[in-house]
Amino acid sequence: MKTTSPASWIYAAVLCVWGCGSTAPPAFSGADDASPGPDDAGDPADATTAIAEGGGLFTSPDTGVTAVPSGDGSVALPSNFVATEHGGYALGPAVTTGGSDAGVYENPGTANCSLVTGVVRDFKDQPDDGNTGDPDFDTFSGFTPTTGLVKAALGTDQKPVYAGNCGPGTSFLSAGCLGGQMLTTQANYDEWYRYASGVNKPFLVYLEFVPNGGVYTFDSEEYFPLDGAGWGNNAMGDDGKTHNFGFTTEVHLAFAYKGGETFTFVGDDDVWAFIDHKLAVDLGGTHSAATGSVMLDTLSLTKGNTYALDIFNAERHPTGSHFRVDTNLSFTSCGIVPPDIPPK
Repeated sequence: MKTTSPASWIYAAVLCVWGCGSTAPPAFSGADDASPGPDDAGDPADATTAIAEGGGLFTSPDTGVTAVPSGDGSVALPSNFVATEHGGYALGPAVTTGGSDAGVYENPGTANCSLVTGVVRDFKDQPDDGNTGDPDFDTFSGFTPTTGLVKAALGTDQKPVYAGNCGPGTSFLSAGCLGGQMLTTQANYDEWYRYASGVNKPFLVYLEFVPNGGVYTFDSEEYFPLDGAGWGNNAMGDDGKTHNFGFTTEVHLAFAYKGGETFTFVGDDDVWAFIDHKLAVDLGGTHSAATGSVMLDTLSLTKGNTYALDIFNAERHPTGSHFRVDTNLSFTSCGIVPPDIPPK
């Protein structure tokens, strides 16, 4: 969606879609790569090159290429990364090759690891290819987040569960659905974070965080990891360039709870964050940049225990795409990719 000015940030842990300052680089933990498939974009390579950086070891999804500074200059990124306002991102290989699942993938982390691995899935926007694209993408236009589109508990397969609200027949300014209809059917929604042949194309994605005043930040005001890949670029962005709109991002992390942590997500479009498998940030629907915050001390967590953090985003409407995370959580896993295709 087109962005508006973000609200003031909560200090400590923040999950958002905007910008901040930085300090010295952290010690990095890295990602191993799945085997590239025929849908790979550019040169996604192997994630085997280790680069000494700031006293730590950064394992890059690249192969011996020259590093370039990130947007804020605090970290030298491999050249296949897109440098952003803080940190950067890179598209990895296709999750599926020839219709077979890549299997469970994990980027095991050390304390405060900064290279996060997730999955992006490319969809055709509904107007694409003679109005034959996915009916949930570039169809609805809201102005404020729509809560209650997913259930409060994460599904047993680590995916959000469709709640059935704001579906077909919902009128504009309806109670609980001020933007009107936001979704079509459960069958269509269930494909957002699951591989569906001919409907979406899933890839690994790497998000590099950088230190920023006591937190780690990933901030991209032009978040387009699938440009030139998947179904191809399809719309003009607010930067005057053509981008690949219509995609979802899924990240599964784990952290050790110490007490006092907070995080905030600011972004568009749909954003859901689950902590300990319970919905903690609910910014559903198509909308301009919005803020969702949570103080972890209010969630009845036990200090010293490890908990899951599951994040789901959807970019469903041009012309902007923004994704930012600021966090002081101590991650023990920097990215798990669950199996995408049910076993036969």
